[in-house]
Amino acid sequence: MTPDFDGGPTREPGGGWTAVRDIAPAPAVFDAHFPRFPVLPGVLLLADLVNLARRAAPGEPAQWRLGAVRRVQFRHPVRPGDRVHLTANLLEDKENEVSCRAEATVDGRVVAVARRITLARRPA
Repeated sequence: MTPDFDGGPTREPGGGWTAVRDIAPAPAVFDAHFPRFPVLPGVLLLADLVNLARRAAPGEPAQWRLGAVRRVQFRHPVRPGDRVHLTANLLEDKENEVSCRAEATVDGRVVAVARRITLARRPA
C-alpha cells in the first residue's frame, strides 16, 4: 500500500480527513496471508490510517513521523474487493507533536480503529 489513496484524501468541513482505499481482488499479498480465506494484513490497513493522520496534522504530511499508535482494534477482516473508507481527526496539536484518532469502515461497518496515533515533527 502506498500513501496514494484510490479516493481522496479530502478535508471535511469539521476539519477531519477522509479517503478511500479499494482492495484489489487478487494482490500478491493475499497469496501468503491466509490463501483459503484471504485477509488484508492489519499492518497495511494501519499504514493507511497513519498516512491519513499525517494529512490531518498541520503543514506538510512529510514533516511528520510516526511516534506511537495506541489502542488499536481490528474488529473485522478486510477482504479482496472491499472498499475501505478511512477517516482521521486531529485530537491534540502541540508544537512538535500531534495526536489523531483514525477509523476504517467497510460498508458502514467499523473494521479497524486507532484511538490515538501520535506523530512527531521531523527535525529541520
